[in-house]
Parts: sequence; C-alpha cells; structure tokens
Amino acid sequence: MVQQAARTPIETDAADVREWMRARREANSYEVTVVGLDELVGWRFEPGTGNLVHHTGKFFSVRGIDVRTDHREVDTWTQPIILQPEIGILGILVAHFDGVPHCLMQAKMEPGNINVLQLSPTVQATRSNYTRVHQGNPVPYLEHFVAPRAGRVVFDALQSEQGSWFLDKRNRNIIVEVDDAAAVEVLDDFRWISVPLLRALLLERNLVNMDSRTVLSGLPALTNPNSDKGTPRHTTEELLSWFTEAKSRYTLDREVIALDAVRGWSRSTERISHERDRFFDVIGVRVRASSREVAQWSQPMFAPRGQGVIAFVCRWFDGTPHVLSQARTEPGTGDVVEMSSTVNAAPDNYGDGAVRPPYLDYVLAAPAERVLLDVVHSEEGGRFYHAENRYLVVEADADFPDEVPEDFAWMTVPQLAGFVRYGNHVNVGARSLLTCLSGMAQR
Repeated sequence: MVQQAARTPIETDAADVREWMRARREANSYEVTVVGLDELVGWRFEPGTGNLVHHTGKFFSVRGIDVRTDHREVDTWTQPIILQPEIGILGILVAHFDGVPHCLMQAKMEPGNINVLQLSPTVQATRSNYTRVHQGNPVPYLEHFVAPRAGRVVFDALQSEQGSWFLDKRNRNIIVEVDDAAAVEVLDDFRWISVPLLRALLLERNLVNMDSRTVLSGLPALTNPNSDKGTPRHTTEELLSWFTEAKSRYTLDREVIALDAVRGWSRSTERISHERDRFFDVIGVRVRASSREVAQWSQPMFAPRGQGVIAFVCRWFDGTPHVLSQARTEPGTGDVVEMSSTVNAAPDNYGDGAVRPPYLDYVLAAPAERVLLDVVHSEEGGRFYHAENRYLVVEADADFPDEVPEDFAWMTVPQLAGFVRYGNHVNVGARSLLTCLSGMAQR
C-alpha cells in the first residue's frame, strides 16, 4: 500500500509515533535467535587464520588487530575487529510542509536492537545490500541518494563509525531536500516526521537509532549552528590547530592479524570471549524479518559486556555555553585522533586497579541538579547486539577548572556542529550526543 504525502502530514506527538511504531511491528513478523558461531549459515572460520568470513567475500569479516599507541590507558593490545571496507549510505529525505522541515523516517528492524524496531534514516544500507549481493529486494528511495538525483543536497560527508569495533569504517551521511514532497510515495514502514518532533523523540529511550542520530547531526535545521550569538572561548582556527597538534603528538600503529593470533581471547563453538569476561563477545544470530530486503539470514555480531557512557561536561564562558571535547584515539579510526565527547567509555571495562578515563567518575557522580541530559540510546543494530550507551550532559560545578589537559578543549555547540560537516573530525559518539543536545534545547 502506498500513501501519497499530504500537504501537512498527520502528526500529533511522541505518543502518536510510538503507536505507529507499535502498529508497524504488529504488521510484520520478526525473530532473532542467538546461535552458536558454528551454526551461522553462509559463514565460516577461514582455515589457517581463523578469520570469520562470508562465503561471498562480501558484507564484512571478523579478524584480529594488533594495536600500539601512546594515547590510551594501555599502550598495546590485540582484539577482534570488524573489517567492512565498503562505504554504505545513510540518507535522509527532507521536505517542508507549511514551512516546517520534515524528515522521511523509517521504522526499521535491525537484529541487534533491544526493541527490534527503531527510527532509521530513509535509506540505511551497506554497499553489499544496495548492490543486492544477497539477491534480495531493492532498497526503497535509493535513487534520491545516488547521482544523478533530484533535489538539493543539504549535507554530504563521509563519517567514521565506532573505532573501537570497526577498522577504518566509513559511511556516507547525506541529507537531500525535495521540493515536491507529494511526488514521494510514502511506503508503509515510512513516515514524515517534523524536526521539532524529532527533537522530542531524541529524549526517548532506544527510539531514534544511531544511524539517524549521526545523519541528523549534519542537519542545520536540527543543530542550529548559527543560533548561538555568544563569544567562543577559542576561535575555530585555534581549535583546528589544537586538533592538528594532537594528531601530530601521538602515534597509532595497527596491524591486521589472524583472528587466531589475538591474545587473551578464546573461541568456542558458541562465541569468542575475552579471558576476563570483559569488553565484548562475538556471537551469532539467526534472523527472520518480513520487512527486510531478504526474509532470513544469519550473521556474527559484537555484544558488549556492559553499558557505555558518552558524556559532555559543559560550562558557560562569558555567557556562552561550551562543551568539553576530547581528542580521542580508537584502534579502528582513520586518523590518530577524532574529536570526541568529554567521556567515551564503558565503566565495566575498568577494574582491578586499571587506569580510568579522565572525567568518567566526575560525570557518574554528578548530582541530579547538574545533569542536563540523561538518555539511553542503542548503537548500530546491524553489527552490535543489544549495545547501549548512556548519553549525558553534565554542567560543571564551581570547582571545575577553566584550564584543562592538552587532550581537551572547550568549544561551543555551533563550533562542534561546524566540524561535523567536514567528515572524520567528530567521532560517532559525539555526533550522536550533539544531535541529542537539540532535544535538550527544546525542553
């Protein structure tokens, strides 16, 4: 069934969207079952390396990486990591109804989602998917995001994904505005949602998925990069110099190794796990979904052992709000550092006297009156199983120092939003939190 876009979409509030999501879930059938790695159809452990690969050589593979750096809590380690060298498309269509910008969002099932369905971009597809390696159905609306296309490109950048679990993974984040929304056929699992309502939905737990949040960080109507008329503590040129200095100061050496050569991890027929039962497991899932390009498949997934924390410390300088950004190194990032939130860590990974990341305990101990934002969101449900982060914005107390360590810098939200537009500057956690800040501003 196809519904033509009306002059003004039918929309009330967040409860209305939740009801629509419930109806879409009931209209489709989904089943996700955790299975042993040896039960994955179409996947195998490669002889001689132990790498977990798909029989087509496409999609992605799980391999090992040997990391050496002078910019983390430990200076060397090995771990499993996902190699997915192809660049996918994360695209959102935008149209104006009665002068209000709306985004065409999808109720999309991902096998790693805790609640199965979440609000996804108009198009969320790997290259293997949209080139139909799986011989499944075409990806709806793909024609709007590949050249030649109709519409005006609002935002277009290659952005990194989670550098702790992906090696050099990038997706094309693209927003296209169409003039004639009535010409866009609205399929059953899709819906126009206004930008003001999206801001409210960002404060709902596990509703707006990670891919939507990262794309929306590039939408001027959402992040309002020109809304702040205050005076930044540092000029953009000074911040770029700070960022370049961090890239030059530190080292990150990585070598892809055989999965069998990863130290401190064990493999069974069921899963791959760390010897201390920390960090994450590599598990298998079997999936059935009536609303996806293929009806059933199986795949490996990374399942974190605990909930992460992504947090900004914020404070005002000369009446202008600033957030504290960190130059952070991850094993899989494309460069030595990216701009991150103040804290980007999983607390359960730090025990037995391990060095804890700066400001982690500070944000966790913040009293309620200084917590300006506190919401839990899921991470990439296509590769990560039940992965959640707690997104926080904490206002600094009177004792918090103005001067911060060299790996940190105060910047305004518009400055951070400006860096998003150039790709590979702001990491995925900070982009997600930047998008959530727009919801906080609306309250």
